[in-house]
Amino acid sequence: MPQTLMLTGDVNLMNVADPSVPFRLVAPAFKQSDFVFSNLECCFYEPPGGRAVENEGFFAAPATGAALKLGGIQAVGIANNVNYGEAAITASIARLDELGILHTGAGANRDAARAPVILERGGLRVGILQRTSVYWPTNHEAGANATGVAVIRGHTAYQLPLHKTRVEIPPANRPGIPPVIVTWADPQYLQWFKDDIAALRTRCDIVVASCHWGLHQEVLEYMTEIAHAAIDAGAHVVMGHGPHYSLPVEAYKGKPIFYGLGSFSFYTGHGGRKHGDWVGMLAEIALEGRAVAGAKFQFVRHNAANETVPCALANEGKTLEDIAKRSAPFGTKLTPQGDQIRVELKG
Repeated sequence: MPQTLMLTGDVNLMNVADPSVPFRLVAPAFKQSDFVFSNLECCFYEPPGGRAVENEGFFAAPATGAALKLGGIQAVGIANNVNYGEAAITASIARLDELGILHTGAGANRDAARAPVILERGGLRVGILQRTSVYWPTNHEAGANATGVAVIRGHTAYQLPLHKTRVEIPPANRPGIPPVIVTWADPQYLQWFKDDIAALRTRCDIVVASCHWGLHQEVLEYMTEIAHAAIDAGAHVVMGHGPHYSLPVEAYKGKPIFYGLGSFSFYTGHGGRKHGDWVGMLAEIALEGRAVAGAKFQFVRHNAANETVPCALANEGKTLEDIAKRSAPFGTKLTPQGDQIRVELKG
């Protein structure tokens, strides 16, 4: 019998007054779905000295964690750039455990941070692991005996374009030509990631690789490198998050890659400032016969009450046009289907 896996982008519950509000418009769909996983972009933590705008962290009151349970979110990823500090990570994990929300991506040491979550329903086992390539350089990465997040290190180089690489780049014989930015994943960290995926594949029917990465609306080389490596190692789905933009979609070897699902519930950010009129994506993966049978997504926004609102596609023509245009270089075909957009997985 077909089953459904739903994946969301960033969830930040800072300054939420009523936990029943953020997900009440999507909770019915989540509770009918077999599996629901989100990226949690905050820590459930109250600093002992109170909050300070200049050093606030993305700390949400522990009571707001009830929103996840009320919304029907079963598991979350907590490897990201705002999940830092031993006290905050430990408190947040304790609150998630109290709520019965499974989590992956951070822990008391490297092994705990790299450990996956496994959801099981109707005889199907879905394994999910998360890594971040966006994190602070000190006291953030989990170590052998240090609390932190699971990471894949990325590297950056600035290359003088001695050869014609793109039409818009002028010849290299002209002074003042800007460098080409080159990024790649650290080989050792990437290998560990692949090993973990392969190991999880032996324990589960479906494997999801969740990656915190990105810069603005670009899909950088290291992101594609990690995504393809994940699928080559056995992952069935790759979901990206972090830049708070909806990014392109790719079908690689018949498997969906969502490079950026954007925000899903993000009321306020630094300084308590409300985020703008963002648009996110809610991915829906059809599972059948222990395989991915289909992939769709729907655009979501938020309203003044801080409810996540599924969008009618008729109102998102320009949004779809933009995503389709930016996905085209990956050879992706997107087909409207009601209020959702189907990702064609086979060419």
